[in-house]
Amino acid sequence: MTTEHRTFLVQGRVQGVFFRQSTRQQARQLGLTGYARNNPNGTVTIEAEGPTEALDALESWCRQGGPPTARVDKVEVTAGEVQGYAQFEVRH
Repeated sequence: MTTEHRTFLVQGRVQGVFFRQSTRQQARQLGLTGYARNNPNGTVTIEAEGPTEALDALESWCRQGGPPTARVDKVEVTAGEVQGYAQFEVRH
């Protein structure tokens, strides 16, 4: 199984609505590692690693709006080099 790395930049109402915690729960259910963190400009960055299908599922979840209290306007996705994260965590 090939591991890939993707960075997601999520824009919209994604801070203060449990987006990072919901992302961690979703990522762990999908068997992904990495992190989610808030950015000063109101966006959330997600770095995730795992199989293509699981990353596709996380991207779909983000594009569908994440948790019920969030509103996702845009998701930018870029590929990167695998970092070898041990688990998925919320960063501050």
